[in-house]
Amino acid sequence: MAAGCRARAPGLPLRLVLLAAAALGAEAWEGGCDYYKLCPATKPSMLNVHLLPHTHDDVGWLKTVDQYYYGARDGIQHAGVQYILDSVVSALLANESRRFIYVEIAFFSYWWKQQTVQMQQDVKQLVCQGRLQFANGGWVMNDEATTYYAAIIDQMTLGLNFLRDTFGDCGRPRVAWHIDPFGHSREQASLFAQMGFDGYFFGRLDYQDKKRRKIKKEMEQIWRASANLQPPQADLFTGVLPNGYNPPQDLCWDVLCFDYPVVDDPDSPEYNAKILVNYFLNISTAQAQYYLTNHIVMTMGSDFHYENANIWFKNMDKLIHMVNAEQSKGSLINVLYSTPACYLWELNKANLTWTVKQDDFFPYADGPHQFWTGYFTSRPALKRYERLSHKFLQVCNQLEVLAGPTALAGPYGQGSSARLRQALAVAQHHDAVSGTSKQHVANDYARQLAAGWESCQVLVSNALASLGGSKEDFVFCNQLNISVCPLTQTANHFQAILYNPLAWSITQTVRLPVSDWAYHVRNPSGQTVPSEVIDVSAEGSKFHPELVFPASAPPLGFSIYSVTRLPSRTPQFRDCCSTPVDQGSDHLVIQNEHLRVSFDPNTGLLQEIENLDRGLRLPVSQAFYWYNASSGDFIHPQASGAYIFRPEKNKPFLLRHWVNTRLVKKALVQEVHQNFSAWCSQVVRLYPGQRHLELEWTVGPVPVGDGWGKEVISRFDSPLKTSGRFYTDSNGREILERRRDKRPTWDLNQTEPVAGNYYPVNSRIYITDEQIQLTVLTDRSQGGSSLSDGSLELMVHRRLLYDDNRGVGEALLEPGDGPGTGLVVRGRHLVLLDTVEEAAAEHRLQAQREALAPQLVLAPAGHGTPYSPGVPTLTQFSGLRRELPTAVHLLTLARWGPSSVLLRLEHIFERGEGGMFNLSQPVTLNLQDLFSAFTISHLEETTLSADQPLSKATRLQWRTSTGGGPVPMQSAPSLDPSAVTLQPMEIRTFLASVTWNKERDR
Repeated sequence: MAAGCRARAPGLPLRLVLLAAAALGAEAWEGGCDYYKLCPATKPSMLNVHLLPHTHDDVGWLKTVDQYYYGARDGIQHAGVQYILDSVVSALLANESRRFIYVEIAFFSYWWKQQTVQMQQDVKQLVCQGRLQFANGGWVMNDEATTYYAAIIDQMTLGLNFLRDTFGDCGRPRVAWHIDPFGHSREQASLFAQMGFDGYFFGRLDYQDKKRRKIKKEMEQIWRASANLQPPQADLFTGVLPNGYNPPQDLCWDVLCFDYPVVDDPDSPEYNAKILVNYFLNISTAQAQYYLTNHIVMTMGSDFHYENANIWFKNMDKLIHMVNAEQSKGSLINVLYSTPACYLWELNKANLTWTVKQDDFFPYADGPHQFWTGYFTSRPALKRYERLSHKFLQVCNQLEVLAGPTALAGPYGQGSSARLRQALAVAQHHDAVSGTSKQHVANDYARQLAAGWESCQVLVSNALASLGGSKEDFVFCNQLNISVCPLTQTANHFQAILYNPLAWSITQTVRLPVSDWAYHVRNPSGQTVPSEVIDVSAEGSKFHPELVFPASAPPLGFSIYSVTRLPSRTPQFRDCCSTPVDQGSDHLVIQNEHLRVSFDPNTGLLQEIENLDRGLRLPVSQAFYWYNASSGDFIHPQASGAYIFRPEKNKPFLLRHWVNTRLVKKALVQEVHQNFSAWCSQVVRLYPGQRHLELEWTVGPVPVGDGWGKEVISRFDSPLKTSGRFYTDSNGREILERRRDKRPTWDLNQTEPVAGNYYPVNSRIYITDEQIQLTVLTDRSQGGSSLSDGSLELMVHRRLLYDDNRGVGEALLEPGDGPGTGLVVRGRHLVLLDTVEEAAAEHRLQAQREALAPQLVLAPAGHGTPYSPGVPTLTQFSGLRRELPTAVHLLTLARWGPSSVLLRLEHIFERGEGGMFNLSQPVTLNLQDLFSAFTISHLEETTLSADQPLSKATRLQWRTSTGGGPVPMQSAPSLDPSAVTLQPMEIRTFLASVTWNKERDR
């Protein structure tokens, strides 16, 4: 048995808590595994062809996760993951030369739970022998365009720690394996490098880029995946697989394939061995000309292959035997069962100098009119639900730590963060948050998230009661986005509890649907807070009041506000609150102490933004447009669909040249309500103290009765001279420059001027003339671009009538409230105008405030009972003794074991950002007495995914064309909890042994 193969703890199932208790001493980490020494022998004087047996098992796509696992609903697709794993293990046990890789831990962990002890021991032995290896190791193979970095880290941590707990160090994947995602982000590669991966292989890249790479022999290179981290910290060897992730033509031997089996009996009339061997030798030689070493790979498998693994392995056994027999006749080709890690090991031993890539692999096209840029926006409501679920999981994780065991078992029942953690991990799959599954599967992703929310709501209720000292009838109004909350709309007296998951104090304007016009609001100290009621109903519709008041919450803590309805004494409500504006009025202006925003008096559209602090004025117009989705044409049959964006024409249709407006000017909010059409409206809003302009848009149901599918955009136009450049974030972190109709490393033949210039916008997009910067922040992932100088556009909704022929088999026609109704989507864009030097100081912080906005929990007043005798009631609580510095974000605070906590800290600024406040400088923290709920007694730094101590982490090193040879891994510095330093864009991960403070019964 190889070193490190003994598991620390048994694996745990898909639907139960994964993160098992682990002591943090020397025994917590297994010894190393001689991973690469388990690889098969190769022949240095020959071309070595590494056959990679694998299956690609989507965690939902055409069928739901459970349907795929159990093999249900064969009428949709024949696929059963449980049978694949059964069959593969049996085939591996039958022949010691065979190897296999598995990827999707969501499926594997569920299968593992159902096995006998003997089968588990057999599988552990296969892992220890290096014959069953895990690649990637995340809960899922996540999407790279529409995923938020923190959610990627969480889902990878979940899967990798299952493997560590189950198999020890031999179960830890050395290779990242993203064979199916539709384009690849630089931040994803950086995160993989920080998790300790040695290499990264993927299947999809732009067809023009691939053609160039084959000619230049650049199918494999070093990806320098951060402009901020010191090389080789974010360097990652990256390889493009030759056939996507499919087998070579005519060599697919699966129940789902139709290729001829290997017939090696010369007396059989079906004998084909000689022809097949010659064919294999020829394609191997042809493939080798595009790669630099005497090693190549062939991916032997595809979607849900190996349900009958014997078919695959029996034919490959014969192929290997026959091809290698040719060596006695002078052949210089050696074929072997292998794995991606063993192939990578051979490349590393070659000690070549590799070229370096510093940009990303977006957008992806597989043909001249086939840009996969539609999914950046597809299913916008699911994308928003995923982002909100990530926020709520962080709230749940934090309160589980701050309240201790009482959060899991308390007056509200058994609470758990595990179900939401797993559901959110599943949602990162490249057919989930991407919006590229069938409708019934998208519904199931949402169902899993909703079930996770329920378990976390119990945990949050238990924690708030424990920390606040009072058992209340907590209510979670999850329909506030459509102004629905039965408690606030009926109660005369209620509490609003604002929990802040950020490590900085925040001030937030709370808006609650109510039923009257006057309320009295008190803060945690009992002092009166200014409040107002405004009418948010459309002109001529039923009275729809909302209570507005400013609220603040301490870092990692909550504040409780008391709200009481006052006796009604008002005449007609609308008269006191809002003014319909006649077109031609020159008074359509909203303003606070930082911004002045004016609107065109003739059209009602946004006209100018002025930053009063900087003395900047910029003419900016904003309106909604739509592209007519192509259904295919005489040039090419490609239609716009869930994956593909292809507009019929390059110029979009303006939804309306002018809008009906209503002006709301109150002390606590100023708004312009714009009505573009029956299916599109917007509220442009300023709160006091706010440095950004908020645009809350409502779009849908998008009409398609005219037979035209529609792709709806919000477009901002300005006179900025931007020289064809614009900037987008990579998974919510580092910023990449984009250039219209160009790619940084190859000459683009632009065939789709709109879709070919679309990029994923995870959190922000901006343009600049090198003096002034116009930034738009999003509340979910969207597609965006700048198609002319001074212009920005973001796609907010799509409703399409045709499938795009990429496998999903149905049009993107989300039903909304019922079949044929169409989906209504509401969202926000936050617009910032600033100088280039100072812009990051605001957009970096505001992006975090948006991603981790306060969680509102409500309770009827007067119903509470003491949590326990003698425990004081708190109206305000903070989990921190002091705020973190402005540049430092508390990325993760989660319970890891009975006396241990997972802690991640992040520097959120890039080098050269931060302006006059110098926020891009290194920051040093004292963690020892930072938290009020516990004291840190021991701190151990780990890799980003928390599955290796940093002091023991090693990665393969590579020689690059930028100079210098392999750089030896620096040993982790001795860790002083009182002085932890973060460099720009650095994330540091710790497992902390803690002692819980006793001032409250935990």
